[in-house]
Amino acid sequence: MTIKLKLGAIVAGAALSVAPLSAQAEQFINILTGGTSGVYYPLGVALSKVYADGIDGARTQVQATKASVENLNLLQQGKGELGLALGDSVKFAWEGNEDAGFKAPLDKLRGIAAVYPNYIQIAASAESGVTSLADLAGKGLSVGAAKSGTELNARAILEAAGMSYADLGKVEYLPFAESVELMKNRQLDATLQSAGLGVASLKDLGTTQAIEIVSIPADIAEKLGAPYIAATIPAGTYQGQDEDVPTVAVVNFLVTHDGVDEETAYQMTKLLFENLETLAAAHNAAAAIDLQKAIEGMPIPLHPGAERYYREQGLM
Repeated sequence: MTIKLKLGAIVAGAALSVAPLSAQAEQFINILTGGTSGVYYPLGVALSKVYADGIDGARTQVQATKASVENLNLLQQGKGELGLALGDSVKFAWEGNEDAGFKAPLDKLRGIAAVYPNYIQIAASAESGVTSLADLAGKGLSVGAAKSGTELNARAILEAAGMSYADLGKVEYLPFAESVELMKNRQLDATLQSAGLGVASLKDLGTTQAIEIVSIPADIAEKLGAPYIAATIPAGTYQGQDEDVPTVAVVNFLVTHDGVDEETAYQMTKLLFENLETLAAAHNAAAAIDLQKAIEGMPIPLHPGAERYYREQGLM
């Protein structure tokens, strides 16, 4: 009987000691990114480590997705705690723009931070002869996964240039890496990729064949208006690119939803800005993340946890 009592006490003590750990383990952060050859994915991986190390009891996971539009829809469904998305996609999601891939307003979305700008980068094979937007007429172009943030950018830019998909010889709806593979196999003339500078897929392409980075003139940015801005792809960003190339850019945002508790959102925001060097080491696009610009142009309400952090920093 004494032995049974002792065993019971041991089991009860073990249960008590495990309980706090189990409660902590329930803090799960799934980070929604994009294709593995883009910028979202390595940044998501870096953030997952930062959060796993910095938030007590947090378990983190990185999910590769079709990027902006899918990420926002998943957040609305509570199938992720943090996601990266382009500013125009976030705006369309909040409004419920069906043409952009949102059947109804995504009213649960909440903002964490503006991060870095996505540069619209059109790379054409040198042999295609494409050097301008007009030259894309009759050519094969990959515009990103259907209804992705990149594809929304492609539609907007072509429209601002007085063109549409109907003017192209062929349209492919493929992620970055798959687009590059088609170009390597001479099955595609050009690829439009919306990403941070130095995207891995285009660097890879530039090492295998001569490419032309197609210019997008400043007047296109003026026609598009916010959240688009005129930008420059600096010379030397890609192999064989000897001169600066004008283009347009649109800011990326880190987004969460209203089901994430305030303390977690606060910690996610705080640790983001306390670990910028770590993020920049994961991808140089993160070097453009600036606390002073963190709430500029935010198309959705801030999460209360993020708002608390910005108030502490004197930004609100």
